[in-house]
Amino acid sequence: MAVNTQFSIAVHIMAGLAYRCDQETTSTNLAMSVNTSPSFVRRVLSKLSKAGLVQTATGKAGACWLAKDAKDISLLDIYEAVDAPKAFSIHNYTEQKGCTVSCHIKAALDNALNKTQKAMEASLDDISLAQIVSDVKKK
Repeated sequence: MAVNTQFSIAVHIMAGLAYRCDQETTSTNLAMSVNTSPSFVRRVLSKLSKAGLVQTATGKAGACWLAKDAKDISLLDIYEAVDAPKAFSIHNYTEQKGCTVSCHIKAALDNALNKTQKAMEASLDDISLAQIVSDVKKK
């Protein structure tokens, strides 16, 4: 199963910006922290910028910084900004007409997974970027 890490990478980038407080930083600095390419970081920053979470300056001396205080940014804000996939998804295997479970599992599971998704999002909404940075500083 493929693992999607875009949310955790976005939180990593945001924590890097918050850790540097009011200092401007570059996609190259952030890319070194994440261990990825600056162009990939810029793509993530673009999504975060469109969501109003970061501000960027383009050009040779381009930089980026948080658009608001880290305590005012929730993990849900970041999750939604990068349009991360749902925590769980239902398989797309073809139904086997002779099997009751096969014919009805998707509908039955959909309700449970939607409830789980909402609970996860509520939990993310309760955690601020400032809390993540505080935990990073404790380590």
